[in-house]
Amino acid sequence: MRDVMSGIRVVEVASWTFVPAAGAVLADWGADVLKIEHPESGDPQRGLITSGLVPGGADIPNFMIEQPNRGKRSVGIDMGTDAGRELLYRLVETADVFLTNFLPGPRSRLKIDVEHIRARNPKIIYARGTGQGIRGPDASKGGYDGASYWARGTAGVQLTPGDREWPIMQTPAFGDLQGAQTIAGGIAAALFHRERTGEAKIVDISLLGTAMWAMSPFIVAAKLFDMPAGGGRDRRDMPNPIVNTYRTQDGRFISLVMLESDRFWGDLCQHIGRPELIDDPRFVDSRARAENARACVETLDEVFGQRTVAQWREALETVKGVWAVYQTPLDVHDDPQVAANGYVLPVELPGASKPLGLVANPVQFDETPSSLRPAPGHGEHTDEVLTELGLSMDEIIEHKISGAIL
Repeated sequence: MRDVMSGIRVVEVASWTFVPAAGAVLADWGADVLKIEHPESGDPQRGLITSGLVPGGADIPNFMIEQPNRGKRSVGIDMGTDAGRELLYRLVETADVFLTNFLPGPRSRLKIDVEHIRARNPKIIYARGTGQGIRGPDASKGGYDGASYWARGTAGVQLTPGDREWPIMQTPAFGDLQGAQTIAGGIAAALFHRERTGEAKIVDISLLGTAMWAMSPFIVAAKLFDMPAGGGRDRRDMPNPIVNTYRTQDGRFISLVMLESDRFWGDLCQHIGRPELIDDPRFVDSRARAENARACVETLDEVFGQRTVAQWREALETVKGVWAVYQTPLDVHDDPQVAANGYVLPVELPGASKPLGLVANPVQFDETPSSLRPAPGHGEHTDEVLTELGLSMDEIIEHKISGAIL
């Protein structure tokens, strides 16, 4: 379903993943998202293959461009020139949202800050994605999710086991994509407010703020109880042993999340083939299991280590409590729930021999999976968009010759 934002135009001046992925979500929802790129350099993420940071080849697409830029139109404009900036302003006049992750200094120099954009369109929603927020001593500093989200926002420390010498590194775009969905939600709320009141809002989301929201239970509890950082509880001492992770015979892992332990203990014991554990005095109720947590975890470790993950999938199929296998990224491509709900969708790319499976944003409307289109080539839609703006082909050619556009 791609019509909930039909008629909404977004002008996006952003690069990398955090903010562009928000534009991709809006495009998924039906908005016309114009990705403004410098005529020569474009989004620097386009260069990740040539730099060797992303695997590439003759028939391997730049998936790090496709995932956060699908469904947009690319317009090559040099905003550093007077002519290019004027073309940008003319596009802004036709838009509902201006979306950027440029830092305060470049925004000011390029004259694309709030006051400049609002001078040409007072009713536009102005949305900024930042590393650390718009106020404070580090407001003008850049931020990637590995720093602003993972390191500064406490996720890296809190999610690293206490017995590790070094903190775990985050996976690519981990914080970016959570932040992007938050930006898209903020823009949707601002559009709703404008529809109701006529007032255009400024929307701000930072990677630091997004991380703190994700880690908020730990952050709140840390101050309340003066808790030490990171590592969490030793899994062998979990007060509820059926909220824990267990290793299978073939080295895979199963997560049990059975919060109401007295409700689910007996049923779980039946399904794992150990009904005698139901009335074992050490494990007979939640209090006993908490007092004998190590013995309970060790018993379950032994039990789960006796079968493969495939065997456990079958044995636990009808268990009443919640559980899941720890899946790899490759596993989810074959997950029947993923297929049934359209969470990974094939996108036909120009020149590619086979479709690329892109991950849909998690919001669906009218019980219908998203419909995804490929990311644009660098400046692919420049002529098309400027023609829609009313420029003649002679004018477009003049701008190309001057270097104002691609």
